[in-house]
Amino acid sequence: MQPVKAKIFSGAPGKVFLLLCAMYFIEYVDRVNLSVAAPLIKGEFGLSNTKLGVALAAFGYCYTTFQIICGYLGDRIGPRRMLAISGIFWTCGTLLTGFTTGLAGLIVARLLVGTGEGGTIPVATRAMSNWVARERRGFAQGFTHSASRAAAALTPPLVVAMIPFIGWRGAFMVMGVISLLWVVVWYSYFRDDPRMHKGVTPEELARLPVYSDTARDEKGTRKTVPWLRLFQRMIPVTLVFFAHAWALWMYLSWLPSFFVSHFHIDLKHSALYTGAIFVAAVIGNTAGGSLTDWLYQKTGKLNESRRNVVILAFAGSIAFMSCVLFVHNQAIVTLSLALALFFLELSCGPIFATPMDVAPEHSGVATGFVSTAAGLGSVISPILFGYIVDKTGSYTLPFLVSMCVLGMGIVVSFWMRPDKPVRAAAQH
Repeated sequence: MQPVKAKIFSGAPGKVFLLLCAMYFIEYVDRVNLSVAAPLIKGEFGLSNTKLGVALAAFGYCYTTFQIICGYLGDRIGPRRMLAISGIFWTCGTLLTGFTTGLAGLIVARLLVGTGEGGTIPVATRAMSNWVARERRGFAQGFTHSASRAAAALTPPLVVAMIPFIGWRGAFMVMGVISLLWVVVWYSYFRDDPRMHKGVTPEELARLPVYSDTARDEKGTRKTVPWLRLFQRMIPVTLVFFAHAWALWMYLSWLPSFFVSHFHIDLKHSALYTGAIFVAAVIGNTAGGSLTDWLYQKTGKLNESRRNVVILAFAGSIAFMSCVLFVHNQAIVTLSLALALFFLELSCGPIFATPMDVAPEHSGVATGFVSTAAGLGSVISPILFGYIVDKTGSYTLPFLVSMCVLGMGIVVSFWMRPDKPVRAAAQH
């Protein structure tokens, strides 16, 4: 098997890959910055924890709704146009957040961000199915998700540093402008078919998968989406990722507030702790993607190389997350949460490589099923966290709930079958 790891960052394919990494980074800043500013917004708008949870979860309503829709459109009209359209939506939502004056406006702004970011991961996966070699799919998915977790790590200290100079509203406006710049660069540089890109060399094309039109076969006949077969095959993967998303959104939405309220430290220090924890996620994503690819290349067993990394990830996360229930030392809790998140994020690479394994011609739709689980997690987990805290006063009880959900994810992972691809049929 020809090694391609060294080539993934070079040439035109490397620039495309880095553009996708930049998108993951920027959009995660745009979704995490609200949780960082949440203690200030909560006080300014006079919100309870439950109402703040509703605002934090508003992103997830549209994010969930548009996963499969945008994945389908990405397969049909191509990632170039679809990601540009998505970028415009989340840019507008981010800018609008800076002008909100109450809960209603905040919810509307977050709905726009969710609409734009809903489907970006499925569409990006469709782009990678043409621009990344099969044996590096796990690494590619892991590394792009590492970029998003790097945003989660850097956003807390960056937003807190900007607030004294431009306020929390100004921080959202700055990110809105950066998001718009990404849209312009993406649409100018990317091409759906690598063969149509002037910067791609014959050697690079030889390492890439054979390009498959997203809508028609070689005879020009329109392809049909095998919806039922895709649904049946992606349900186990979707449920596994729901467990991941549940725990992740607990981190993304409530971690700064957890440190402020549970340990009674100020926002600045809570941002530093939160950022430090998400550094572990950056490492975990790339490590998990590399591990699943290594197992596949070493054993040739695709199913085991995906599933076993997921089991390791969830089991390790449960073990270290349990420390929060019994330990009250701030430093130890921070380290335990970091290690729990590291293990949790090992699962991203194998989970998101699976839709490309199962349905290479419809990886946008297939990933849409999986990412819908992230949307559901982003809605339910933040609201339930806030509700549990309001009712019990405990900031540790939601962690126990997450551990139970991850346990169920381990059980369901045995039904994942990336080794059995689903092929599309032509419409006659």
